[in-house]
Amino acid sequence: MADPARRVAQWLAAYDTAEASVAHLLCDRHDGDSVALTEIGPDLVGRDLTYGELAHRSSALAQGLAGLGVGPGDRVATLVGKGHDLAVAALAIWRLGAVMVPLFTGFAPSAIALRLRGSAATVVIADDDQRPKLDPGEDIPAAAPWRVVTTGPAPLRPGDTTTAELSHGHTGLLAPAATGGHAPFIQIHTSGSAGPPTSVDVPVRALAAFHAYHHYGLDARPDDVYWNATDPGWAYGLYYGLVSPLLTGQRSLHLRAGFDPELTLEVLETFAVTNFTAAPTVYRALRSTVKTLPPGIVVRHLSSTGEPLTPEITAWAHDTFGVAVHDHYGQTEIGMCAGVHNHPDLAGAGPAMTALPGFDVRVLDPLSDSEAAPGAFGRLAVRVDTSPAMWFTGYHEGPLPSSRRFSPDGRWYLTGDTGTRDQAAGLSLFSRDDDVILTSGYRVGPYDVESALLHHPAVAEVAVHGEPDELRGRIIAARVVLNDGFSPSDELAARLQDTVETRFAAHARPHRIIFVDALPKTPSGKIQRLRLRA
Repeated sequence: MADPARRVAQWLAAYDTAEASVAHLLCDRHDGDSVALTEIGPDLVGRDLTYGELAHRSSALAQGLAGLGVGPGDRVATLVGKGHDLAVAALAIWRLGAVMVPLFTGFAPSAIALRLRGSAATVVIADDDQRPKLDPGEDIPAAAPWRVVTTGPAPLRPGDTTTAELSHGHTGLLAPAATGGHAPFIQIHTSGSAGPPTSVDVPVRALAAFHAYHHYGLDARPDDVYWNATDPGWAYGLYYGLVSPLLTGQRSLHLRAGFDPELTLEVLETFAVTNFTAAPTVYRALRSTVKTLPPGIVVRHLSSTGEPLTPEITAWAHDTFGVAVHDHYGQTEIGMCAGVHNHPDLAGAGPAMTALPGFDVRVLDPLSDSEAAPGAFGRLAVRVDTSPAMWFTGYHEGPLPSSRRFSPDGRWYLTGDTGTRDQAAGLSLFSRDDDVILTSGYRVGPYDVESALLHHPAVAEVAVHGEPDELRGRIIAARVVLNDGFSPSDELAARLQDTVETRFAAHARPHRIIFVDALPKTPSGKIQRLRLRA
C-alpha cells in the first residue's frame, strides 16, 4: 500500500516546477493512440478523440490563436459545451501558456459580460448556438474588446472567425509553453452572497490536488470507463471532468445532451460506465423515475458532490446499483478536499467524510480560531501549513476580500461551511455558513438573482433565499416588495421568473415568487436573511 502523503509529495514535485507545462502534462506525454475522451450525442453514438488527435488539433488552433495576439498569461474565454471542441480549445489555450476562462453555456448575456469584463478576456471561443449571446445589446458593448471565434464551419458575424479558419494550414506539433507551477492556467468565477462573482486563479501546481482527488477520492483506474456528468462551465465539471482525466490519461465520457434520467441510464449501460460522478439532483431524479435498472449496468463506483446526500438517496443507490454513493466535499477555491473516499487505501474510514490526502481539514469554534471539541458544531476550515495540496492564496478580483477566507494569522482557510469532527477525524457537514443556495447541483448566489429581478420595473426590493426541496435539495425563493402601481399576480410572478432566466441564467430561475409588504431588516437596514430561512 503506497503512502498517500508520499504520493501527494511526488505529484507536487512533478507539477510544481519551473518547467511545468499544462499541455505537456495533460496531452503530449500520453500515448498518442490512447483515447482521451469520447463525445456522445443524444443518439448514443460515440466519437473518440485520441491524445494524438488532440495534440495536433490543439497545436493548429494554438498557432491560429497566436496569430490573433494570444500569448502567455492572456485570458481566452470558452463558451463551449462538453466534447471534442472544448478539449481542443482548452489545450490550445494552455499550449500557448494562456489562461482559460470557462463560461457556463446556460448563462444569459449579462452573466457572460460580467465575467468577460472581470477577466479582461481578449478572445471568446463559442459554440455556434451560443454566438447570439455575444451580440451587442444592453450588456454587450458594440465595440467589444474581445474577438469572437466560433466552432462551426463558417463565421456567423462580420469580424468573427472560426476554429477551422484559425487552424487551417498549420501542421506539426507546437511545442507547449512552460509556465511553471505558480502561473495560472484557469480563471474561474465563483458565485457568492456578498456581491458580484469573484474570480479565482487556478495555478498549475493545483494539478497535484486534482490528481489526488481523481486517484483517492474517485479511485479512477486505467481500465475504468469514467463519466463525470457535471458541467465543465463550473469547477467540479472542469477540474474533474476535463482536467484530471486528461492529466491521468483517463478516458472520459462527454455527453452533449441535456439531462434526462432515461438517457443517463442508457449511457451507463451502452458505454459500460464503471465510475460515475454527478450532482445529488441526478440521483434524486433517477430515484423518482427509475423503477428497474437495465441489466447491462456494471458501475462499481458512484460519487456525488455539491450538497450533502440524504440517507434516503444513499440507501436507494445501494439497493438499486449494489454500491453506495460516496459523498465528496470541495469548493471552487480549493477543489475537493474531503469525502467518503472510494480508494481501498482509504476505505477503512467508514461512512464519515475524511480529509483528502494533501489536506488537513478541521472544525473551528464558532467564535474563535481555536479547534472545536470533538463532536461540537463549528466552522469547517483547512489548516494551511499542514495542507501541502492547498493552492488557493486569494481572489483575482471581485468584491469579496481574500482576507475574509483566511484567519488573521493566515493559518486557517475558512470554507464558509459548518459541521462537526469526531475523535477519528470523521467529518459531518451541515450547511453553508453564508447565503449561497445549492440547488440541483448548482451554487447560486442571491446577489445574481436579486440583481436580475431589480431590473424589472415592478420590483422595489427583493431578497432571495433557499427552501428545502425533496428533488433539488434546495429551491430558489424570492421575496418581492412591489413598487407603487403594481399588484401581485401569477402573471407578474411568471414575468419575474422569466426576467431572471433572460438576464442571468435558466438554472437560477426562482421556483417561488413571494410577494410581501416589507423585508425583515436590522436597525442598520441590512436584510435579515436568517429570518427568511426560518
